[in-house]
Amino acid sequence: MPRSTWKPCRDAIRIAPSLLAADFGQIAKAAHDLEESGAERIHVDVMDGVFVPNFTFGIETVRVLKRVTALPLELHLMIVNPDAHLSTFATAGADAITVHYEVCPNLHRTLSSIRALDCRSGAAINPSTPATMLDDILESCDLALVMTIDPGFGGQALIPRTLRKVEHIRREVERQGLDTEVEVDGGVDATNAKACVDAGADVLVAGTAVFRHPGGPKGGVEALQQAVAGPGAQ
Repeated sequence: MPRSTWKPCRDAIRIAPSLLAADFGQIAKAAHDLEESGAERIHVDVMDGVFVPNFTFGIETVRVLKRVTALPLELHLMIVNPDAHLSTFATAGADAITVHYEVCPNLHRTLSSIRALDCRSGAAINPSTPATMLDDILESCDLALVMTIDPGFGGQALIPRTLRKVEHIRREVERQGLDTEVEVDGGVDATNAKACVDAGADVLVAGTAVFRHPGGPKGGVEALQQAVAGPGAQ
């Protein structure tokens, strides 16, 4: 989906299921299940074992996903030197590419390169990185992602203090009059989804809460939507 046709979410909270919690041996089935879940995008974590202590999806996985689903693919590159791979991932089928502030010395240039590839641009920060580090490049971001856990593994508990970063970024987005989405990633489930939204997030990345839900991905997405809507919502 070209960047120009993927509109920012201002009318509803979006759930972005993370494939990190899916069965890696049945990635195509996981994508098909998400199509029936009510999710509107798929979050694909790319890890290199250097920037984070784990290895996950690569180029071939992105190509497979592009063939089997029409859902937009939101790539989260947790890798060193992401600039060297932007064009390859875009060609493979990425609709959005998020890179980390911590590994991009020329972040504005990197985000501009992503947009030039007709992908939505995203910048992410780790829990130990001050939210102010994104202030000067938000206008170059279609998405600002706050890691609410230390990246690398799924199934961790959300770090409550990271929601203060979400609050800061939301205020800055509004102050600058931008359409930048604010996304949280890590430990998001039905017990804290509302707190994430109240802090200013409009996109919730969730892996375990979606794929390990007793009702499957559809039940997981619905549980998060209901948690955000609050008691008594229809």
